[in-house]
Amino acid sequence: MTPTEVSDYIAQAGRDAWLVPDVPANTPRRKIAKVGVIGAGTMGGGISMNFASAGIPVLILEQKPEALDRGMEVVRVNYQRSADNGRFPQSEVAERMGRLAGTMEMEALANCDLVIEAVFEDMALKKQIFTDLDRILKPGAILATNTSALDIDEIASVTKRPQDVIGLHFFSPANVMKLLEIVRADHTANDVIATCMDLARTINKIAVLVGVCPGFVGNRILFARQAQAQRLVAQGAMPWDVDAALNTFGFRMGPYQMSDLAGLDIGWKKGAKTANPIRDALCELDRRGQKTGAGYYDYDENRRPIPSDVTAKIIADITGVSAGSAPGPDEIIADCIHPMINEGLKILEEKKAQRASDIDIVWLNGYGWPADKGGPMLYGDTVGAEAVLATMERLGASDERFAPSATLKRLAKDGGRFIDVQPG
Repeated sequence: MTPTEVSDYIAQAGRDAWLVPDVPANTPRRKIAKVGVIGAGTMGGGISMNFASAGIPVLILEQKPEALDRGMEVVRVNYQRSADNGRFPQSEVAERMGRLAGTMEMEALANCDLVIEAVFEDMALKKQIFTDLDRILKPGAILATNTSALDIDEIASVTKRPQDVIGLHFFSPANVMKLLEIVRADHTANDVIATCMDLARTINKIAVLVGVCPGFVGNRILFARQAQAQRLVAQGAMPWDVDAALNTFGFRMGPYQMSDLAGLDIGWKKGAKTANPIRDALCELDRRGQKTGAGYYDYDENRRPIPSDVTAKIIADITGVSAGSAPGPDEIIADCIHPMINEGLKILEEKKAQRASDIDIVWLNGYGWPADKGGPMLYGDTVGAEAVLATMERLGASDERFAPSATLKRLAKDGGRFIDVQPG
């Protein structure tokens, strides 16, 4: 495709993402005049800013006054920085902050029209919160979770109103990132979906409706890429080899650069043994990413990443594979990107995305997919089903999670385009 054709495809895909064929356009909307957010951390504060910036009052719930004060101050500093940079008049800092209030009493959320839970990823904690919300919130309120991967049907099961439960998966930093994955659970009502799609426009987000599965659309595909990146390192690639190949492909950050930025200790505790022993060993040395000055990479005073001899030795000790036996950049790209395409097809087979182009919109707006390549599904059409199938047959031979999807086999045999694949 020419650059103009790719650009036209992305524009049309963006328009299509707003369309929900099985929710009638005349579905009544619920009024959202006041929003509650549970959690004043990085995610909760960023989510709150979206609504305050759009003129909607927000009540933020925290457990401790110091956590609430800290979260409010971070929001104020963010607003002040934007005003200082000319994004809006100085007077708006006070106006926006005036739409934010804090509480440590969950009962104070009773009159909110929408409450978004933004606590850490712990199913038991989320189920307790939703049990309490079910008891406290007024009839007709929307109960939303910001979970990035957990089963929303399980969360909804603790309520007497599963029709009012939905996933609103914001991306971090939530006040900056444009993507909003709106996650429809088994019992989510049509008017809740329609209301949340409209609300996404109000708060200036790009919304994509997805279904419940581990990681939904974006993170599920990311998990496939991460697994292959780990496999490549286990076979002798260095993290900077993998990142360099994906940087060349067009990603601003590769998986290991991303991990260092996010923090290696997400989901890790001291002494823990996980499925990623290299990460565990780095964390035990307090190499937890940019925040500690070292992770997979070393960092200089300007946070410039430098390949690390410490990391290279840890990898050699754990894998027993000598450096230099790594696959080349082309194989790294195929092994990381082709499984993303295959996972996208599986998502469509399971009807967890409405259309193939929605998958591309998620990755373009939430994960930094290079715009000139149009998204994973369009890129599949660029490289061809036969090439993707050959990669997946090779990877699937040693790991059944990466076996070629039935749709991939059909496309390779009969022809057809990835972007034309229909759900189911």
